[in-house]
Amino acid sequence: MTTDVSRDAPQSVPALLARNVARFPDKPAFREKEFGIWQSWTWAETAKEIDAFALGLLTLGASEGDHIAIIGRNRPALYWAMVAAQKVGCIPVPLYQDAAAEEIAYALNHCGARYAVVSDQEQVDKIADVRADVTALEHVIYLDGRGLRKYDHSHMTSYYEIAAKGGDRAEMERRTNALTYDHTSVMLYTSGTTGRPKGVVLSNRNVIETAKNSSEFDHLLPTDEVLAYLPMAWVGDFIFSVGQAMWTGFCVNCPESEHTMLTDLREIGPTYFFAPPRVFENQLTSVMIRMEDAGRFKKWLFDHYMRVARRVGPALLDGKPVSFGDKVSYALGNILVYGPLKNTLGLSRIRIGYTAGEAIGPEIFDFYRALGINLKQLYGQTEATVYITQQPDGEVRSDTVGVPSPGVELKIADNGEVFYRSPGVFVEYYKNAESTASTKDAEGWVATGDAGFIEEGTGHLRIIDRAKDVGKMADGSLFAPKYVENKLKFYPNILEAVVFGAGRDRCCAFINIDLTAVGNWAERNNIAYSSYQELSQHPRVLEMIDGHVAEVNASVAQDEMLAGCQIHRFLVLHKELDADDGEMTRTRKVRRAVVGQKFDDLVNALYSDAAEIYTETEVTYEDGRKGKIKATLNIRNAIVAPTMKVAAE
Repeated sequence: MTTDVSRDAPQSVPALLARNVARFPDKPAFREKEFGIWQSWTWAETAKEIDAFALGLLTLGASEGDHIAIIGRNRPALYWAMVAAQKVGCIPVPLYQDAAAEEIAYALNHCGARYAVVSDQEQVDKIADVRADVTALEHVIYLDGRGLRKYDHSHMTSYYEIAAKGGDRAEMERRTNALTYDHTSVMLYTSGTTGRPKGVVLSNRNVIETAKNSSEFDHLLPTDEVLAYLPMAWVGDFIFSVGQAMWTGFCVNCPESEHTMLTDLREIGPTYFFAPPRVFENQLTSVMIRMEDAGRFKKWLFDHYMRVARRVGPALLDGKPVSFGDKVSYALGNILVYGPLKNTLGLSRIRIGYTAGEAIGPEIFDFYRALGINLKQLYGQTEATVYITQQPDGEVRSDTVGVPSPGVELKIADNGEVFYRSPGVFVEYYKNAESTASTKDAEGWVATGDAGFIEEGTGHLRIIDRAKDVGKMADGSLFAPKYVENKLKFYPNILEAVVFGAGRDRCCAFINIDLTAVGNWAERNNIAYSSYQELSQHPRVLEMIDGHVAEVNASVAQDEMLAGCQIHRFLVLHKELDADDGEMTRTRKVRRAVVGQKFDDLVNALYSDAAEIYTETEVTYEDGRKGKIKATLNIRNAIVAPTMKVAAE
């Protein structure tokens, strides 16, 4: 699909920047916390910083069409580097800061990046480790020079030194003015759930139309505040922190580090907030741990008013009628529980909150809505420039992902796969015409790879699971593992779950315990342990997980369509699933096929009568060294609940 735009309208992100400088030059555009102090840059100051770095890139020899890799945590200077690259006709390629050296080498070689702008010594060292294999890279530009004094600087320069070089302003302006709606704005790599990451090429049209439509959908304002803490390589962060920020003019706040994110979140109090389910799960886990440590009266107060909140909160958010008594009870709960809790979580000022990336457990979603937080779901992909569906205010439910976003069309294929087309549909996969053709057809329809259906009457989309993961069990009943996994992950003690069962007569599961939550529980119950491995196999921990699985089975049994997905046997893994071991993507999505293949001995044991199994697993340490973990795992039989059908008979 294409959208006609006036030549007078902004045709690129740099053009949006110029518009913001003209509209509100003195309004804060970026903030960063450094050494415990928040520093601000207005839109006028931001434009000067971007121009300075863009001129430095010209002096360094950057040519139109060059790819420039950006690697590091969320910092204003790295966002500026992306826009500066665009101003001189180059293409920014943000990469995951926690990616291993080999992953970075693959991306640098694939896109042929001539330059890399990195945050610190860690990223410089990663590139140095693979420099011999990266043929196109000419120069590394670093932001933080600590630890780099004795390095060879012949092909390495400080960001600030580049910004101070100056350059041909007329040439920069010529390149900036030459940018059109169809020029490439950014290239982002997919998470690589099923194979090598693919480079998704997004145009100015994709970015600006998506930013415009999504901002208008949720009435985003220049006065809004966001916290930029998610990976810069992720399409969501690019749209929220660059696309929507440039379109609306709101302020982007960068935390001091990932370790201070929650503290910085409380200090900023964003009005517009996005987080993947894992962030909300971790916050809920933290709340539940604290309440277990609270005194008896505080615990009673919390439990009592949370029951009120679950009954009343969502109705108040949606503007539905609520009795006077319930309003009074909720208001009192807000003074005693919800208000202080939201303030502690940094969520007091949120007007619009979103979660996406993976399905969020209904219980977790309802918990935040009950507190009065306008948390909604969206469904998107890198190839869609994020947005496919969104939930309008007043139509928020935990079991759907909303209606088509403005400008988006949906259709469901005969096999149940969801297809869409919109102004945000990507241009192509870089250097991969075959994958482009298999994903996007000649009419612009894109295959999502997800199975779902559109509800009659409401028009809301419901996603069942990944199309390749949805299957049939041996008796023909529907198998949708993500549905069960999300129910398991509602429990603070369970960090991750992987359910198996396609083509089999029953479902079985791997479970990861949450070390923080279970470790806290163990401390309160005087249970000694020396490692994650030992704690995961402790008899009382296994009994606790037994109870959680039984409760999930009872819940699943109530769903007529998915009742066959109850878990019959499970084991608690002796290690956390890890991206460094290839078991998860950098965005924390489980690589189901990899896990099934890597732990095939454990899967086979689950489908046997064995009560335990000895296993050896190769792991990768943070410094890149390999090692092995040996363990004997206990296999548990779960309590299976009678289904509605059986109960009726």
